[in-house]
Amino acid sequence: MSYLTQLNRILALETPMPEPTSLIALLEDDPAQSAWMQQTLSSAGYACQAFDEGSALLAALRTRKPFALLLLDWELPGINGMEVLRWVRANHSDTLPIIFVTNRTLESDLIEGLNAGADDYIGKPCRPGELLARIGAQMRRHQPSANPDENFTLGDFTIDRGRRQIRLREEPIPLTPKEFDLAALFLRHPWRLFSRDDLSALVWNREIPSSSRTLDTHLSNIRKKLRIGPSTGTLLSASYALGYRLELLPPSTQASPL
Repeated sequence: MSYLTQLNRILALETPMPEPTSLIALLEDDPAQSAWMQQTLSSAGYACQAFDEGSALLAALRTRKPFALLLLDWELPGINGMEVLRWVRANHSDTLPIIFVTNRTLESDLIEGLNAGADDYIGKPCRPGELLARIGAQMRRHQPSANPDENFTLGDFTIDRGRRQIRLREEPIPLTPKEFDLAALFLRHPWRLFSRDDLSALVWNREIPSSSRTLDTHLSNIRKKLRIGPSTGTLLSASYALGYRLELLPPSTQASPL
């Protein structure tokens, strides 16, 4: 199964198809890049309205046009993507998901964007499968399924919430209760970035001091127990300043299972 096919299968299983009135706004001033992204979105069943100026997108937002998600380039002449982001967060609900698609990938830029209210970022050039997976992750986050406790699969992993069990190629993996909660969270939301505070609140329901090794120990345990790596087509990436995300590896980097 190809990398793009696998990602599209995940999106089909876990992300409801957009309603006919749903619309993604794309802010991109490069005509070739804009056309490519519109085609990628259209092929996945998304409606898209493209803007090449920040002022035009702001004019549409002021009319309360019902966008389901914003894709923003950062660097544009006139009103740039960061200014659009700040206007949206100051004047709209925090529930409108916003993803930066940008050449600015220094850690300081990423921190600035996330702190300003962006939900995610993708460095250019981006792969179509990754773009769709990141959009799908934000759609699931802001439009959760009717039954969040249902069982689901991701690649070789099967997550049985009733039994609180994760199986890797049908082999049950022994996990502690918190290890299960943490692993299930990442597997349910591939590509979503979780800060340490997010994980502390969602899994432990309390703040975990940065000096504590609790979270690091649990992350290390699930990496080993679930064999996170090329053999399972996954990567649990970490940045101390930004957080953690479960990434899906393209076939060229995957190793055959033992």
